[in-house]
Amino acid sequence: MDANVKTKKLRIGGMTCVNCQNTIQKKLRNTAGIKKAEVSYNGGTAVITYDTDIISLGDITAVIKRLGYDVLNRTQPTTNSRRTMGLLIIILSVYILIQQFGILNLLVPSQLAETNMGYGMMFVIGLITSVHCVAMCGGINLSQCIPQNGTIKEGSRFSSLRPAFLYNLGRVISYTIVGFIVGALGSAITFSNTAQGGLKLVAGVFMVIMGINMLGIFPWLRRLNPRMPKIFANKINAEKVKSRSSFIVGMLNGLMPCGPLQAMQIYALSTGSPIAGALSMFLFSLGTVPLMFGLGVLSTVLSKKFTKKVMTVGAVFVVVLGLSMFSQGWSLAGFIDLPFISGTSNNEGSESSVIVKDGVQVINSTLSPGSYPSITVQAGMPVKWVIDAPKGSINGCNYKLYINEYGIEHQFKSGENIIEFTPTKSGTFNYSCWMGMIRGTIAVTEANAK
Repeated sequence: MDANVKTKKLRIGGMTCVNCQNTIQKKLRNTAGIKKAEVSYNGGTAVITYDTDIISLGDITAVIKRLGYDVLNRTQPTTNSRRTMGLLIIILSVYILIQQFGILNLLVPSQLAETNMGYGMMFVIGLITSVHCVAMCGGINLSQCIPQNGTIKEGSRFSSLRPAFLYNLGRVISYTIVGFIVGALGSAITFSNTAQGGLKLVAGVFMVIMGINMLGIFPWLRRLNPRMPKIFANKINAEKVKSRSSFIVGMLNGLMPCGPLQAMQIYALSTGSPIAGALSMFLFSLGTVPLMFGLGVLSTVLSKKFTKKVMTVGAVFVVVLGLSMFSQGWSLAGFIDLPFISGTSNNEGSESSVIVKDGVQVINSTLSPGSYPSITVQAGMPVKWVIDAPKGSINGCNYKLYINEYGIEHQFKSGENIIEFTPTKSGTFNYSCWMGMIRGTIAVTEANAK
């Protein structure tokens, strides 16, 4: 090796995904004087071989910093313990606030109830996670959203928006098709309620990991980030670079590795329906459109410092929504509620009187838009649970409930609804809506209890 050729290992700060790794690596490899560059997102490092006669280490550092990342010295910690603790407190506080007040339930419009598609939260997840795309993974996206010189026809306003429109249209179509395919696969497999809950648990974990990695507070979690096999990711990236069509690049974008995207694909799988899967991915993709469509404007208006702050806020909500999805999966899987995991529930019905008529326990309850009643019955005696659903009480979330303990799946209709079962053992059993967002309990006492 020539005396003027050196190899240096640098510690890189600020990487939040594999695309950050690819962005830095591509830039370094295309910089004069750099013979080889291998960047590792997992390790937070860059191993660079360069010619000192052409480029200095200071110049290389400057290249990395211009991309919006930091070059750390040997003694500089990768995380700030005070910042980490503060962010964890904020995440927990926001999560508890959302769960206790049932805020996510407001994202399920009542008009979607009859089509069985209450996926308002998917749009919000897309809206929030798009901050990550804008802030840190905008290389090729930016090239597609900003009109290139010579592509704008004079006097045509649409021409300036055409690349961004086609790019986002391609993404929406791609996401929707993937959702349809994954949902169809789910319908072929036929998941039980418990399995659906398990899938939502996994999707929630993926989102939490993704959000934490966006915040950069636990570097060791980077190894757990879901990603596409490198050979496929490289091929898709290569096709995106070669393609001159914004629409095709947008279509290919739907196949790229992305934590929230893969979490939503798992969610689509759990729906067990190609239509439900397609709709969930469609709404998620629509949520990503506003910021992605305005990417060109944002990139020129917002400073890097402000963009990082916006990304931090977005990452906090990604973690919170991931925890909420985990909570929903926990409930659907039929696990016992734990502190900070349980969601919207109501004990209003626990004081309802039970009338025994002809050897049957008859109990009357009323359905509310954002809560389910909790009841107390005795073991060993049939139960006839009459639930009145007044006009306006049924929405896209509460219209269907699952009682895993008794294998009951009930879809509400306006007026009187009757659920019948016979409890055989004492205990407290949870039940929830089909999304796991609204919960209630059935307390079963011993037969001789007074």
